[in-house]
Amino acid sequence: MRAHTGDALLVRGHHVGDHDRQAVIIEVHGSDGAPPYLVRWEDGHESVFFPSSDAFVERMPQREKTD
Repeated sequence: MRAHTGDALLVRGHHVGDHDRQAVIIEVHGSDGAPPYLVRWEDGHESVFFPSSDAFVERMPQREKTD
């Protein structure tokens, strides 16, 4: 799995009735976009996250810097 700062992270629920969880990657701690990631979850808390097979990264378009 490879990600960039600002990408969205989606974790599927494991059981019937479980909600999917969403986060934004705010730091990439591995080399070349590899995990672990520091993420901010929808409820605002932050954690270091090691994704498993139920997690997906959605690339967000990179914003161009304006001087």
